[in-house]
Amino acid sequence: MPKARTFGRTHLALCLALAAGVAAIGVSAVADATAARQGDPRPVVIRDTGGVAVGRLSILREGFGKARVSVSVKGLTPGFHGFHIHTTGLCDPKAVDPATGQVSPFFTAGGHLDLAGGAVHAGHSGDLPPLLVGKDGSGTASVVTDRFGLRELTDADGSAVIVHALPDNLANIPARYAPDGPDEATHRTGDAGGRTACGVIR
Repeated sequence: MPKARTFGRTHLALCLALAAGVAAIGVSAVADATAARQGDPRPVVIRDTGGVAVGRLSILREGFGKARVSVSVKGLTPGFHGFHIHTTGLCDPKAVDPATGQVSPFFTAGGHLDLAGGAVHAGHSGDLPPLLVGKDGSGTASVVTDRFGLRELTDADGSAVIVHALPDNLANIPARYAPDGPDEATHRTGDAGGRTACGVIR
């Protein structure tokens, strides 16, 4: 009997130690996940050309060189919208395109983020899946990408998220419609049209 009691006490002690170890690992994992996100930028406010807040964007580290991009919008036209990360964190609704001399809202955000250089749509680093807005004008989306990290978005001049006026065809134009392939505008933006909303990523 004494041996049985000793075995029981030893077994109980081992179980408690293992449980404590598992709990410590769990707490450590949560702490690591929290620490990994302490440097993440605050949610980005997305504003339309009138300065009205129409959405929020967050970008979080996912590990393994990936980032999670999440967006929520309201008050937009129902349907699909081009949704991209642009090179410069400057959202001027009264910006002028030097090439035309015409007002081009958010032209100051630059072109699509293209870390590799020389890519066409939808090969740009900042090209994201089109954003679907419902009949009530609201929409949400979340995507994980390894095309960029927070470091590339929060450099000296920052970057910007742009919501476009029209659907983004991702430059997918079958040869039966265009034997010569997508034209320059399609390669540049996927025919997503003007920039209707912008948010600065810092």
